[in-house]
Amino acid sequence: MSDTAPKARQRLDKWLWFARVAKTRTLAAKLVSEGFVRVNGVRSDVPHKLVSQNDVVTIALERAVRVLRVQDCGARRGPYDEARLLYDDLSPPPEAAVAPEMLQAVRDSGSGRPTKKQRRELSRFEQGD
Repeated sequence: MSDTAPKARQRLDKWLWFARVAKTRTLAAKLVSEGFVRVNGVRSDVPHKLVSQNDVVTIALERAVRVLRVQDCGARRGPYDEARLLYDDLSPPPEAAVAPEMLQAVRDSGSGRPTKKQRRELSRFEQGD
């Protein structure tokens, strides 16, 4: 293969569909046209934008941002294992899920509710007496 051979290129919406980022090609085109997709840092508004090998595609999904480097253009929408070969995932690791018990306030043992005397002192302090 010579250096002057053209690089393989593919429509952005079709590539997103082949890579299983979107469930349908119509949804992939909608993602692009609504401005949720960037190619090499530039927002793409047209689904027919061509992508080629080593382009970086950033997709702002509902709950995450995915950063994918195009490795190949797909020939069909195959199973996940085949689609995974079309890109390298450069996305930052997801934040660790916080357990519900971690969201509750932590209190030192033995330091329960304030006593009546402590509440009066607190009220006097807040009122400036």
